[in-house]
Amino acid sequence: MNLGHFQPKLFKIMFKEGYSKEQFLKDINAGVVVGIIALPLSIALAIASGVKPEQGLYTAIVAGFLISFFSGSRVQIGGPTGAFIVVLSQIVGKYGYDGLAISGMMAGVMLILMGLTGMGTIIKYIPYPVTIGFTTGIALVIFSGQLKDFLGIRAENLPSEFHEKIHYYFTNIHNINYQAAAIGLIAIFIILFFPKINKKIPGSLVAVIVTTVIVKLMNLPVETIGTNFGAVPNMLRMPSIPHADIATMKNLIQPAITIAILAGIESLLSAVVSDGMIGGKHNSNMELVGQGIANIFSPLFGGIPATGAIARTATNIKNGGRTPVAGIVHATTLMLIMLFFGKLSAMIPMATLAAILIVVSYNMSELAYFIKLFKSPKSDVSVLLTTFFLTVFLDLTVAIEMGMILSAFLFMKRMADVSGGNFITDEVIEEEMDSLFDKSQIPKGIEVYEIQGAFFFGAADKFTEILSDINYAPEILILRMREVSVIDATGLRALEHLVKKCQHQDTTLVLSGVKSGLIGYLKKSGIFDMIGEEKIFSDYDISLDFAKDMINKQVKLKLS
Repeated sequence: MNLGHFQPKLFKIMFKEGYSKEQFLKDINAGVVVGIIALPLSIALAIASGVKPEQGLYTAIVAGFLISFFSGSRVQIGGPTGAFIVVLSQIVGKYGYDGLAISGMMAGVMLILMGLTGMGTIIKYIPYPVTIGFTTGIALVIFSGQLKDFLGIRAENLPSEFHEKIHYYFTNIHNINYQAAAIGLIAIFIILFFPKINKKIPGSLVAVIVTTVIVKLMNLPVETIGTNFGAVPNMLRMPSIPHADIATMKNLIQPAITIAILAGIESLLSAVVSDGMIGGKHNSNMELVGQGIANIFSPLFGGIPATGAIARTATNIKNGGRTPVAGIVHATTLMLIMLFFGKLSAMIPMATLAAILIVVSYNMSELAYFIKLFKSPKSDVSVLLTTFFLTVFLDLTVAIEMGMILSAFLFMKRMADVSGGNFITDEVIEEEMDSLFDKSQIPKGIEVYEIQGAFFFGAADKFTEILSDINYAPEILILRMREVSVIDATGLRALEHLVKKCQHQDTTLVLSGVKSGLIGYLKKSGIFDMIGEEKIFSDYDISLDFAKDMINKQVKLKLS
C-alpha cells in the first residue's frame, strides 16, 4: 500500500502547491457564506432525521471540519444531507440515538476500509438509473414527511410509511393551521425569489429571519423549535461514547452498510461535480477515508452521519472557495453562530424549516433527469422504476440492493446479446459475414465458427445451443476466438463440452486467434492439453492451412 496516495488535499496544497493570501481571503468569504447557509439546513435536516435541532449543528461543525481537513477534494463541504433522512429516521425510531450513533461509527470504519482497499474507484460504477431512482425516491419521502409541519397539522404519531402518511394528511386536512401554511409559503417564496434580488445573501437565511420576526411580532399560533424541542444549546457537548450491546450492533450492520454506501456515493458524486466546476481532480480513495474519519468522530460529539453536500459545495465554489480552508471556515462560522446566537434559533417556525426541506427535496429529486431517463432503453427504465418504488414504499436498503442486482442481470443479458458466434461456411452462414471471408478458400469437410464478444456464462448458453443444432459431424472444426478477450468458468465448461463432443464425433477441433491472456486459463482448466498444443494457433490463416493439410492427408490415405 502506497501511503502517498492517501494524502489529504489540504496537506498537498499547503506543503507542495503553496497557498496565497489572496486565496485565503476568498476562502474566508466562501466559508462564511456556506456556514450561514448551512445553519438552517443543518437544523432542518436533524429534525427530519428524528434527532434534536442542535445535533444537526454538531454534525456540520465536527464532521464539516474533519471532512474538509482530511478530504481528497479541494472544495468539498461536508455535513448532514437529505440523502440520509430516510435511513436515519428509521434507525432512530427503532434503536434510538445510541443506535444511530453506533451505526454511523460502524459506517465510518467501513468507509475507511473502502478507501484503503481502493473501492473509491469502484463505487462510481453504480448505475445511473439506480442513483437517480433512489435519489428521487428519497426526495419524495422527504417531501411527504415535511407536509405535517408545513401545514401546521398537529400529529402525535405520524405514520412512517409513505402511503400511510398521504392517507393521514387527507383524513386530517380539516386540521390545517392556515397561519402556519402561510408562513411556509412565504418562506418558499423568499427562498426561490430572493436570489434574483441578491445572490450573495442566502435566501434560506432571509426566509428564517423574516418568518421568525413575523411570527414573533404578530404572536401567531405557529409551532417553533422552542415549543417542540425546548431551548437550543449554544455550545458543543463534551464527547462521549454511545452505548450499544452486541445484539444491537449485529442488527445495525445492514443500516451501517447503507449509510456507508450512501455516504460514498454522495461524497464522490459531489467531488466529481466540483471537479467539473473548477477543472480539478479529486482523490476518491482519500475522500472515502476522510468521510470515514468524520463519521467516526461526529457521533462522539452528539452528531449524526454526514457526507459531502453537493449544493453547499457548489455554493462554496461560486463564492471563490478553492481549498479545504473554506470548509474549515464554514465549520468555524457555524461554531461561532451557535456560540453567540444559538439560543435565538428556538424561535424559528417549524413551517419555515419544513419549507426549506421542501425546496431541498425538489432540488435533490433530479426530476428533469428522472423524466429524461424514460427515453433510455427499457432495461434502464425498469431499473429506475424498481429502485424508485422500492425506496418510496419499502426500504432504501432493499431498493439499492435490488437496483444493483437487476442492473447486473440486465447488463449480463446485454453482454450475452452482443456476444455469440456464427458459422462462416456452408448453408448456416450469416449473410452479414459473406463480405468478410472468402468461402471458396475453405475446403469441404472444414467448418469455421467464430465466437464474438466476451465468452462468459451469459453467452455460453447461446454458443452451446448453436453448436448443438449441427446435424452432421465435420472432419475439422476451426473455432475462431480472435474477438474473445474474456472467458469465465462457464465459458470454459462449454468449451470443454465442445472438445468432448468433437472427440466423440471424430471431429478434429482447432482453435485460432487465441489471445495470449486466454492461454493460461486453457492450461489451468486442462482444455489446452485435451486439444493439443499443435492445434492451437494465434493466426487464422495458419490454422486454416493446418486444416487443409489434414484434409489433404486424409484424402491421400483414402486413395491409397
